[in-house]
This record gives sequence, C-alpha cells and structure tokens, in this order.
Amino acid sequence: MGNLGITGITTVIILISLILIGVTVASVMSGGTSGNAKEKDLNQITNEIIDEISSYLQIKDQKGKYYTINSEKRIQKIGLLISPLVSQDMDVSKLTIQLCDGETIRIFSYVGNSEAIGSNSLFEHPIWNNITNNHFGFIVTHDRDNSLVDYDTLNKNTDMAYVVIRLPDDMTMAKGEKIAVTLFPSTGITKITVLEAPLPMKSIVTFE
Repeated sequence: MGNLGITGITTVIILISLILIGVTVASVMSGGTSGNAKEKDLNQITNEIIDEISSYLQIKDQKGKYYTINSEKRIQKIGLLISPLVSQDMDVSKLTIQLCDGETIRIFSYVGNSEAIGSNSLFEHPIWNNITNNHFGFIVTHDRDNSLVDYDTLNKNTDMAYVVIRLPDDMTMAKGEKIAVTLFPSTGITKITVLEAPLPMKSIVTFE
C-alpha cells in the first residue's frame, strides 16, 4: 500500500510538471504582452514544482528494534531507508524530523553523524553511540562517491541511507502503538510516514 501511494504521488507530481511546462510553451508561442506576464508566472510555478520533485525523498524500508525496557518489549531504535527521487544535490544538513505519538511532539536535527554501514549491522553500528534523544544520523548503504558522509549531500537517485533515530524514553513503542514521522527538507515536499509497532516476535521488525 505504501509503495503504491509513493508511486501515485510521484506520477501526479510529474504529470502536473509536464502539464505546466506544456502550458508555458504554448504561452510563449502565443506571444503578446499579457502572454509574457503569464509566461513569467508559469515559469515560476514550473520551477517550484521541479524543485519539489528534485527534493522528494522516497522511503524504501522501515525497521525497528525491540529491547526489554522495565520488563516490557518496546521499540527503542528506528531506521528509515531513504533515497532521492531524482539525481540532484540535496543538502541533508538542513533536514529536520518531527516525531508525534498523539501526545508528544519532538523535533530532531542533524549534526553531521553519518557513516557507511560497512560490515556492521544496522542497529549495532558504532554510530549509535553518537545518536542522542534530539539528533538523528545516517547509516549509508549505497553511495559511490561518499557524498553523504563527506559533504552531507545526497546527489544520485541511487544513493540510499538509513535515517536512524533513538526514540526518547517517553516515546518508545509497545505493540500496537503508533508514531508519525515527518521529514522536512529545506525545500520541497514534506514526507510523512506512520509507524505502528508490530508483534515483538523477533527483536528486529519491519513496519508496514
């Protein structure tokens, strides 16, 4: 369902962009003073939509890890595998993330914690030692030119990295509990996903 939603949104964005570009071309061909004014407006709108497409983040995987906290199984760490929709420089240093469980809202920022996954496992990677309750980091799974680790930039649509977040003590998740995660890029489209904790049949679980 999530993948279908992402595909649908992406298709709509691209169609709208193509329609606006077509209207802009038609306006240029028609000429005239009023046409020039409309052309400028349409160009601005088209550029804004193209900027949004360029900064659109796809979420390809959503995982969490259960820990025993006060004799109860609760998810304490989450990882969201993200990838840009198109190849264009995206500065992740300006990305902010909001978590909301229906009662509490927390804002997380990025302070440069990004490392390649290497031979480490996702939830036992050494980077977790630097992930505090109000910061997130990146564990990079694919980035041929190391743009994310070296320059805080996603620049290819093949780049993939897990956004990793350690949930605050009052937001850890028991079975059935939900958290809405909102990604706010510096420009472009806000991305929202809702995580619901599944049965703790295994310590590492996948959110649907």
